Amino acid sequence: MKLQELTKPWVAFNYGFLDESAKREMRRRILKAIAVPGYQVPYASREVPIARGWGTGGLQVTLTLLKPTSVVKVIDQGSDDSVNASSIRKFVGRVGGAVETEDTMAATIIQSRHRIPEEKLREDQILVLQVPDPEPLRAVQPDLSVAREMHGDADYGQLWLVLYEQLVKSGRIMQGSSYPSMVNRRHVMTPSPIPRWDVPKLNQADHLTILSAGREKRIFAVPPYTSVEPLVFDDVPYRVEDHQDKTCYRSNVTGFFMNELPQDDGSSQYELSDSHFGVKHIRKSEAEPVAIGETWYNNGKMD
Repeated sequence: MKLQELTKPWVAFNYGFLDESAKREMRRRILKAIAVPGYQVPYASREVPIARGWGTGGLQVTLTLLKPTSVVKVIDQGSDDSVNASSIRKFVGRVGGAVETEDTMAATIIQSRHRIPEEKLREDQILVLQVPDPEPLRAVQPDLSVAREMHGDADYGQLWLVLYEQLVKSGRIMQGSSYPSMVNRRHVMTPSPIPRWDVPKLNQADHLTILSAGREKRIFAVPPYTSVEPLVFDDVPYRVEDHQDKTCYRSNVTGFFMNELPQDDGSSQYELSDSHFGVKHIRKSEAEPVAIGETWYNNGKMD
């Protein structure tokens, strides 16, 4: 037997890579997630040409929403030009014929890992967040069957206890990314590993946010104009990262979320985490015509 006899003749793949059956299931799951904000909807996660844990959940949602007129932006921890972001963006463009962009304001679908852009999103934009671990109760209840019962009963006392223990031991709540948040005053979700800085951007936002975990086969959503409230005590207000006085060494912009870059002499430089937002300001300083959208924060404070 020859190798040629074992191979199938080449045929073009389906539009958007996923078959129509997979897309129909994803759309049904997305609609259910939107109908019950914050509720984790199970789905049959398909194989896509990237490894589990590298954004398969977000990619499946993006491919399901894709159409020829879509304009797609992909972010990896704020950066548009990382290997992961570039590869996913090129793949989506290749299998869907969508326009690729790095401009937040031009995109219709924004797939992101660990960050929400600094520029406000509109009603006609969809934010897709990659989620490695969708279960906020995993740290306190490893048995997922029991965790689902706790969600059904809205029993989140153990989460409050974890936050209280952090407060007693350290004088402040130490939870950084994936801060547990109450959605629509009913379900507690983990808003993916976005920093505390980004969580308030989900509250009463104009845009739809879809969060998908391909490895864990769970999808949940925050519809537009839905309350997202971080779990906080009445006498201990929610605090975001203190980046108010940090200045980006490249764009000279102050008051936004920064990446710290340690230097050889022990000092640190700071760079805007939202890379294209910084590029826009650099181009603006060079007198280029550039449109910068309204931002969630102003001088380090939420508007």
